[in-house]
Amino acid sequence: MSREHEWVDEEAGPVVRPYAVARGRTRSSAPRIDLLASVAASGLPVPAKAELSVQHRRLIGCVTGQSRPLVEVAAELDLPVGVVRVLLGDLLHHGLVTVRPPFFNDTATTENLLQEVINGLKAL
Repeated sequence: MSREHEWVDEEAGPVVRPYAVARGRTRSSAPRIDLLASVAASGLPVPAKAELSVQHRRLIGCVTGQSRPLVEVAAELDLPVGVVRVLLGDLLHHGLVTVRPPFFNDTATTENLLQEVINGLKAL
């Protein structure tokens, strides 16, 4: 069980600095994760040796039962993307989440499509 307590001020929000959430780390142990990469819980049980914080558990809860983009998970947790990447690295190490790269359609962008986007933006 985690020894970490979640500190929140009703008006100010979280009073724990992001670097404290990531235990002072600024880089993930996993390879760089794309902002649009899909994150999902693996469904495996938490290993006894894993020391998961409240934020680790919130992240798992956020992606349990559904695959979500990294950027959406960060917004849901109200944490910087860099911090979420560090937490994901920890969870990947324990096999608790899976990360899939974003799917990009290989069709080339056409001039007509770009013109439609420009027209749509002008209509706003």
